[in-house]
Amino acid sequence: MPNSKITAIIEKDEYGYYAYCPELKGCMTQGDTFVEAMENLNEAVELYLETLD
Repeated sequence: MPNSKITAIIEKDEYGYYAYCPELKGCMTQGDTFVEAMENLNEAVELYLETLD
């Protein structure tokens, strides 16, 4: 998906951060910090998109 945009939702709770992309069913992750959750989500999106090939 070159040059495509994907929505990233990151929510904070008492345990850390939960991140997901609504357009990519099942693509979700978590992290102790916002930065960790964002890095994990970037990796999850890459892996998700690789499975589509």
